[in-house]
Amino acid sequence: MFYVEAKRISIVIIGALLNAVALNFFLIGANVYASGFTGAAQLLSSIFNDFIGIGLSTGILLAILNIPVLILGWLKVGKGFTIYSVISVFFSTLFLEILPLISISEDIILNAVFGGVIAGVAVGITLKAGASTGGMDIIAMILSRLKDQPIGKYFLIMNSLIIVIAGILYEPENALYTMLTLYVTTRVIDTIHTRYEKVTAFIVTKKTDELQKAIHDTMVRGITILPAKGAYTKADKSLMYLVVTRYELYDLERIINEVDPEAFTNIVETAGVYGFFRKD
Repeated sequence: MFYVEAKRISIVIIGALLNAVALNFFLIGANVYASGFTGAAQLLSSIFNDFIGIGLSTGILLAILNIPVLILGWLKVGKGFTIYSVISVFFSTLFLEILPLISISEDIILNAVFGGVIAGVAVGITLKAGASTGGMDIIAMILSRLKDQPIGKYFLIMNSLIIVIAGILYEPENALYTMLTLYVTTRVIDTIHTRYEKVTAFIVTKKTDELQKAIHDTMVRGITILPAKGAYTKADKSLMYLVVTRYELYDLERIINEVDPEAFTNIVETAGVYGFFRKD
């Protein structure tokens, strides 16, 4: 369990570092905006600096914007998912403050494309690890769960607002480069973050009642329980069968480890579910 947690936290921190690299090395210097709340924080930082004369960094604004959305994620997506998202936001803010603002290339197209690719990898690996980079990731995640649509689609729709504002306040050409960055980012996210958002858990356990109660105390998911017998031990057990979202896996793993560490669990990717499946 420690190895799993350490691996997940490491991926989240790497994603935060990549996000900061995309911004400080490629996008900010070229006046091209990233996707999600990161891009919104960039835009707000520019507005505060250019129109109001207040110097607020992108990292600080990113942390402020994420506070209400992380609360929403705690309520709607899952506690484990949100905890890791908080870690991601914290390290993104930290790396944005630590890493210098430099321009690797003077070519705005190269900055837009490479910044978009790196930002997409950052978001994609973080989502795949069961967390998010915060902000718009969580909003897109909730909409994706409700509508069963690719998460990148919602990124593209919601990021249109950033493009419009950037085009009105600054050079329209930069808004077009921002659109290029957002398109590249969403394509990379959907490539890394596969559509197998639902998974099926098969749990063989002797502590059926305790495990069923613990699961239902945490999440609203139907469970089918079948009698089972160990082929080697001949011991009577139960097979618990349930479908959950990938983002509930953290809570499910924690519950199984606490209630019955000796349970055998098999997680299988689920291509589709027919019939009632609670989405909110």
